[in-house]
Amino acid sequence: MSSFSNYDRDDNLFGDDDDEEQEKDAYLDADVSRELLVYLIDASPEMFSPYRNQNENDVEETYFNAVIKAVTKDMKTRIISRDRDEVAVCFFNTREKRNFQESEGVFVFQASDQPNQDELSQPTARLIKDFSTINDNFDKDIGSRAGVTAGSRENPLYNALWIAQGLLRKGSVKNSSKRILLFTNIDDPFSDADPAFKRDMRRTTIQRARDAQDLGIVIDVFPLAQTGTNFNIGMFYSDMIDMTEEEKDNYVVIASDRLDSMVNQMQKRLFKKRTVRRLTLSLPNGMKLALQSFALFRPATPGSTAWVDSFDNKLLKSERSFLCSDTGALLTEPLLRFQEFKSHKVCFSLKELAEVKRITDIQLQLLGFKPLIYLKDYHNLRPSTFLYPDEERVSGSTTAFISLYKAMLRLKKFGVAFLGSSCRMVALVAQAEISNEFGQVEPPGIHMIYLPYSDDIRHIEKMHGSMESPLSKASDEQIQKAMAMIKKIDLKDFTYANYSNPALQRHYAILEAIALKEDDFELADPKDDTLPPEEQMLKPTIAQSVKAFKDSVYGPNHDLEEEEAAAQKLKGTAAAQKRKAAEDMASYDYDKYDWNELADTGKLKDLTITDLRIYLIKNKLQVTGKKDVIINRILTHLGK
Repeated sequence: MSSFSNYDRDDNLFGDDDDEEQEKDAYLDADVSRELLVYLIDASPEMFSPYRNQNENDVEETYFNAVIKAVTKDMKTRIISRDRDEVAVCFFNTREKRNFQESEGVFVFQASDQPNQDELSQPTARLIKDFSTINDNFDKDIGSRAGVTAGSRENPLYNALWIAQGLLRKGSVKNSSKRILLFTNIDDPFSDADPAFKRDMRRTTIQRARDAQDLGIVIDVFPLAQTGTNFNIGMFYSDMIDMTEEEKDNYVVIASDRLDSMVNQMQKRLFKKRTVRRLTLSLPNGMKLALQSFALFRPATPGSTAWVDSFDNKLLKSERSFLCSDTGALLTEPLLRFQEFKSHKVCFSLKELAEVKRITDIQLQLLGFKPLIYLKDYHNLRPSTFLYPDEERVSGSTTAFISLYKAMLRLKKFGVAFLGSSCRMVALVAQAEISNEFGQVEPPGIHMIYLPYSDDIRHIEKMHGSMESPLSKASDEQIQKAMAMIKKIDLKDFTYANYSNPALQRHYAILEAIALKEDDFELADPKDDTLPPEEQMLKPTIAQSVKAFKDSVYGPNHDLEEEEAAAQKLKGTAAAQKRKAAEDMASYDYDKYDWNELADTGKLKDLTITDLRIYLIKNKLQVTGKKDVIINRILTHLGK
């Protein structure tokens, strides 16, 4: 520190804050909502029967193996896409028992480094590795048994629901969602029960499930139909999770698709849609609306680096203290910032800086309206945010927001507003609700689009053209050929969700392999879905439209010119040919000398510079320099 002990120099003292970066940091660093999840897996003997599908090696696998694979993949994906989630794995219909209630037929799985069996934990490499190999010792350590047998009053499913509810007691419904995923291939768990106890077992289990749902716990059943039969969801589970008749018809199909998707999920860095900031929209006549803004689209980036202790692998917490350079005392009061001006240090407190940088107290001011046709695609400067009313802060915001929203839709206009925090003009564009037979696709609301300043729009003609060499313009024929080609290669039903970032795919695949210590992992380049599909591009209609466009731009003989250019590139330049000839000659003469013997006996100095350069060319070393320098270079390469 300088002798100005309790002051801190700031070279960018009055610099503009980047509103986009602030919003991005707030979006990533805030305490987002998490999901607490319990995988409830049936371990009855029926789950170890052959599954209807075979794996890639044509080896018949069991229902139990298929569930283990799906859950393992789901936990791997959560580490990337939802790293704040906490999970637990619970088996029921087991021979051994391990749970905090000591209930029969329920086994709570825990990793070797997990001390508590009554708590959820974030998916770790140890948990995933231990769970993925559970098949090897399952029969020995846990074991399988029939759930409900004649003459027995034990009800493992009831016990499992009770244990899962206990595991999910952590956290509140306000900042976390709670779910139980139940995997089974038995549609009636009480089919073998004693008739005297069956009705009571069924009633108490349904009541236990509904009590859990009343506490905000969602129960999802993943039914696995046994070979040659259909899973009858109406036999028991439709009553347990309180399904309607309409939901029963498609539930099994949808659940099966979800199970398959758990295995086939891509590694994606996802961010939950949540409130980024709260704004107040000021209208004429002093009216104000409370709004919430949501970040719908943001670039996916790798997770931040975290420093951990080398002994126990726990996260390290960094702390910073300021010491006075004169006395060495610990400074406890907030530092002042200063800016040098004419050899003087002008000091500012953090509060004063905030006052200087604040342009206005208005967060969002509506200025007027314009027709939608005036808003161009290139006006969208950066990812927009989605606005929705916040009734909790200002009563009546929803009613006023809906009126404004409907008026803009009806009149086909957008609002022009001033965003005070970043001193920027924004466009408020209403979006109508879009629904289909499966539900809502796009919600109703208003997009806030950040408009550019005049110097944000670049004119290519002005930047690259001149009076001496003006830019050439496409002819009407070339434009028509280009439009025809674009129509042929246009993507139908495009959605961003079908395309993943290959670099991120590789990044997380490597991290996963290192964490799980997978020795057989090959660092192959991931599939790049953004590249054009070669097979489809070779279709006659597409190939003809592409050729017609190239002919109109490059001329009818462009194919011959491309072939000649490729041949010339393959042949190489004159310098490359000369260098190749020298390498061939050096390879031929290299074996004439025993270079190690010449180095040991000191006879390298008897060779000419041309002879010495044979070694340098062969080993791709620098060939310039005097004779002594070349000899030292050879001796160094030989390790002499």
